[in-house]
Amino acid sequence: MRIIVGLGNPGNEYKWTRHNVGFEVISKLAYDYNIEINKSKFKAMIGDGIIDGQKVLLVKPLTYMNLSGESVIQIINFYKEDIENLIVICDDINLPIGGIRIRQKGSDGGQKGLRSIISTLNTDTFPRIRVGIGSKPNGWDLKNYVLSRFTEEENADIIKGITDAGNAVIKVINGKISDAMNTYNKKTKEKH
Repeated sequence: MRIIVGLGNPGNEYKWTRHNVGFEVISKLAYDYNIEINKSKFKAMIGDGIIDGQKVLLVKPLTYMNLSGESVIQIINFYKEDIENLIVICDDINLPIGGIRIRQKGSDGGQKGLRSIISTLNTDTFPRIRVGIGSKPNGWDLKNYVLSRFTEEENADIIKGITDAGNAVIKVINGKISDAMNTYNKKTKEKH
């Protein structure tokens, strides 16, 4: 089974904020593949189903971003899944809005949800898909920026990014991570 975790913060006040892009990708996958995310378990909202013939668990941790690892480790331990079957989706301020970067492993790059997961699992060897939210404008506090909503001008780019991230997840669960990296990482570089 593939465990697909989208990072974000729970609660309506955080809906559609930059930091919640991971949640939005999970919502899109749930909608596209008719998976209900309606169980509250493992400090998360979860739903299981089938995507492209693969059994998946869609996960939105309810721990707030900085403690995402608490939820993820409970799920990994309960299902006794290999870490390689985990896919994490999160926001990235170092990428242009809607840009995608896929990695098989690596550092947290300053993303606190990823940092929590790497620290709690004691490994960084799991695939992650980062969705660009644009860099912080001068004079903005980072926390205020990541908790701000996208502007009307940014909406088309972020919706495309969410769609691309969902498509990248499908490639990854089908064992085509190199193909996903070649497709989306290259596109993001060209945009930069």
